[in-house]
Amino acid sequence: MNSTDASTDKQRLIVVGNGMVGHHCVEQLLAGGALAHYRIEVFGEEAQRAYDRVHLSEYFGGRDAESLAMSAASLYEAEGLTLHLGCPVLGIDREAREVITANGRFGYDKLVLATGSYPFVPPIEGAEGDSRLVYRTLDDLDGIRAAAQGKRRGVVVGGGLLGLEAANALKSLGLEAHVVEFAPRLMPVQLDDFGGAALKQRIEDLGVGVHLSKATQSISAGSEYRYRMNFAGDDFLETDLIVFSAGIRPRDELARQCVLAIGPRGGVVIDDHCRSSDPHVYAIGECASWNEQTFGLVAPGYDMARVAARHIAGEASAAFAGADMSTKLKLMGVDVAS
Repeated sequence: MNSTDASTDKQRLIVVGNGMVGHHCVEQLLAGGALAHYRIEVFGEEAQRAYDRVHLSEYFGGRDAESLAMSAASLYEAEGLTLHLGCPVLGIDREAREVITANGRFGYDKLVLATGSYPFVPPIEGAEGDSRLVYRTLDDLDGIRAAAQGKRRGVVVGGGLLGLEAANALKSLGLEAHVVEFAPRLMPVQLDDFGGAALKQRIEDLGVGVHLSKATQSISAGSEYRYRMNFAGDDFLETDLIVFSAGIRPRDELARQCVLAIGPRGGVVIDDHCRSSDPHVYAIGECASWNEQTFGLVAPGYDMARVAARHIAGEASAAFAGADMSTKLKLMGVDVAS
């Protein structure tokens, strides 16, 4: 079953993923007049349309899903644009140029993969249920909130940008919050030893426990709290719930399944125009690998979205030229710039 009307002479463009980057690509396509030439279909696996993940922790402060939405619902009601929510793409048939979903097959002339990333959870014995929570989607946050009901202490594994956000979120839920980091300092990618030490002091002053150079070997039943995180030696920390924020991995499983080129560290290999090894398929954001690099920040994803939209519109010179990886964090009243 094909979704397109055979009588139309417009080409078919499909965007897989309705996160921040996929949504920005749609905005750019609309702004560039793509609906004059394409019928656009967008597939998102979550039930909500694109929302602001950067301000996700405000969901615990009372913001609802609608207030986090990236646009009014009316944007996706434009003639020639269809949004399929709660409808993950299960496979890609590159030969037939179709995407496969539970609701049938949908044909494309151009395909944009904006599937993002997934949270990496290290293979730790005993990590399951409330000791294996992640901090990525609104559903994840609902899970954390439910796990925190009536509990006293929560631990975040990972002292990077998102880990500190997650610790702040646990604190806002009324838990005693702790951060466990494998590296010898917080935000090890962005900060040097002096910056890391200064940030640690500020975070501890705010009542968050910081445990550095700790690798969790296993998780077992605790005595005072529900779980016991066992570190090297006899060192341990007990907690009622554990949130993993130990980095991300590109969601490139669709690309692997349809045998597109994959980067050495994962991600769909793209050229400067954000095209994959198949010229009909583009990839943007965290699922893409450019010059053997993947980018876990939203700004480079937006740059890729603009390049892909312009190239699809026929602007042959549109090119991605790398990313500014500087970051700013305002967390619990602490300003950090890198």
